Amino acid sequence: MAENKTQPTNASVEDFLNQVESPKKREDAFRIKQIMEEVTGEKAVMWGPSIVGFGQYHYKYESGREGDFLIVGFSPRKTSLSLYLLGCMETSFDELFAKLGKHKTGASCLYINKLSDVDEQVLRELIKKSYEYMKSKYPTK
Repeated sequence: MAENKTQPTNASVEDFLNQVESPKKREDAFRIKQIMEEVTGEKAVMWGPSIVGFGQYHYKYESGREGDFLIVGFSPRKTSLSLYLLGCMETSFDELFAKLGKHKTGASCLYINKLSDVDEQVLRELIKKSYEYMKSKYPTK
């Protein structure tokens, strides 16, 4: 059985974020890190070379494949800030997304160009609800 490609590492989150080329995106990335730490109570950990994650859960599919993944996280990509809010994509938070501001969504991602495009309180609520949903769906032993 193949291991998940994205694994937690011992790499420095600060070093990674300090390498973000755009000063504005770097500032936004540090702010998102702070928000996610405050909302989840979890310490930031690098997952693979480019994702900052908070918390982790264990999954097991009917196929027998299982592994661990971050509960919430983000990555400051070149085109946008990608926020991994798996719980938000599995349940309906349409009302919150409607109030968020300028964003796009994908499979399990929320994409924003810059933090000033969205309502930070609504973003905090989405992170909180996603985190709580994943913690209840995948309780740790």
